Amino acid sequence: MTDFDPATFANVGPKEFAQLVKSTPDDKIAQAMSGDLRGKILGEVFGRMPSLFRADRAGSTNAVIHWIITGRPDGGSDTYEVVIADGKCDVNETPQHDPKLSLTMGPVEFLKIVSGGANPVMMFMTGKLKAKGDLGLAANIANLFDIPKA
Repeated sequence: MTDFDPATFANVGPKEFAQLVKSTPDDKIAQAMSGDLRGKILGEVFGRMPSLFRADRAGSTNAVIHWIITGRPDGGSDTYEVVIADGKCDVNETPQHDPKLSLTMGPVEFLKIVSGGANPVMMFMTGKLKAKGDLGLAANIANLFDIPKA
């Protein structure tokens, strides 16, 4: 499993995916995320978010979070909306609400965050992750999901 391939990704669990991201060089991840595979990879990652959501840790958290992943082949970005309300998590491929928090990052940084291979606070401090809105929510977001560790 050395090639970063969405077909492989679709058939592995979160922990195996985390290991795949960790063992793949950044340039290979960037290459995969700037081609035809990007939509499939993003769809898989966001499709898993509701099942990795930890309602027991969310408490009364109600929030709309926009994940903005830059580096699309056409120079644009993809925005996914994560809605946390009433103890559950829903994902929309097209934003429908005003966000409480917007997170903007490149595709490599995104995959490292969602696979547990990067510290979001350090990425924010070094400028690799931009957060706009509720920074307290941004600091706590990793606790709301069962993020695998490679």
